[in-house]
Amino acid sequence: MPDGAQPVLAVEGLQTVFRTRGGAVHAVNSVSFDLKPGELLGVVGESGSGKSVTMMSLLGLLPSPPAQIRGGKVMFEGRDLLSSGEEHLRSVRGAKVGFIFQDPMTSLNPVFTVGFQLAEPLRKHLGMSKAAARRRAAELLDLVGIPDATRRLGDYPHQFSGGMRQRVMIAIALACDPKVLIADEPTTALDVTIQAQILELVKDLRQKLGMAIVWITHDLGVIAGIADRVMVMYGGQIVEHGPVAELFAHPRHPYTRALLRTVPSVRGTREPKLNVIEGQPPILMAEPAACPFRGRCRHAFDRCARENPARYPVGPGHDAACFWDYDKGGPRDA
Repeated sequence: MPDGAQPVLAVEGLQTVFRTRGGAVHAVNSVSFDLKPGELLGVVGESGSGKSVTMMSLLGLLPSPPAQIRGGKVMFEGRDLLSSGEEHLRSVRGAKVGFIFQDPMTSLNPVFTVGFQLAEPLRKHLGMSKAAARRRAAELLDLVGIPDATRRLGDYPHQFSGGMRQRVMIAIALACDPKVLIADEPTTALDVTIQAQILELVKDLRQKLGMAIVWITHDLGVIAGIADRVMVMYGGQIVEHGPVAELFAHPRHPYTRALLRTVPSVRGTREPKLNVIEGQPPILMAEPAACPFRGRCRHAFDRCARENPARYPVGPGHDAACFWDYDKGGPRDA
């Protein structure tokens, strides 16, 4: 990634709310981040922390109602995606920003062949003829490691294994050579052998194509091996962010530290039981006016219940939204 490169994607103050019968659920709360060309940004956090909703909000992929974007900017190629209208969003989705969804079996249409689903974005966004799109579709299947690619264009999703379906989803996301690829837990449902193959594939494609990638996952081990930077989410907001080596070596938010403790060790004596994070994630029925992690944090004190902490700089390119200062072993100065 070039030093000082301008972000290919810049998100500022994103807020997403879901209207429900029980009230408004504040799923994403003032999320800000950027992504530089060729960079891989890892996004981690528990289920319900806002990872997927944040990324789907960027491209207008959430149903409205009940979802509503309350505020923020998503700058891509000099335009704010949140205010540019549905027609512009359709020209961006798939063509300039690819999206790999969590479950390939439910994301692929079971009544259309894989070849048809691969050719569709090529014909729509690039204006290819039917024959040219089919040739390119075969090239894409070959690129992601599916043997006998031309013949398999006529197969349906159920005729592929789980790992192969995920490769098809990657091929569809890469079809139009996007500048940004968002991968939403693309290896969660796969066994470890297939997961390793998909990770190697993404590494190779990133090197060949030079695209920027957002990788959403629960697996901290995956992030440690592939990411440049890490963004930790909790309660619909970013609680820590920094370079991967720095954040893993010196976590500065109690939630990040708790997540790292839950990773099983493969060295030394076996622990009597796995570490867990006690308590439950917050209920997001109101805008956060206090630290969302305070009920599960052993360092919480009175200020945590009065204010929602901003992200404080804690190292080079490293910040954490916490009132506890680990360097001095006590509360941060007000």
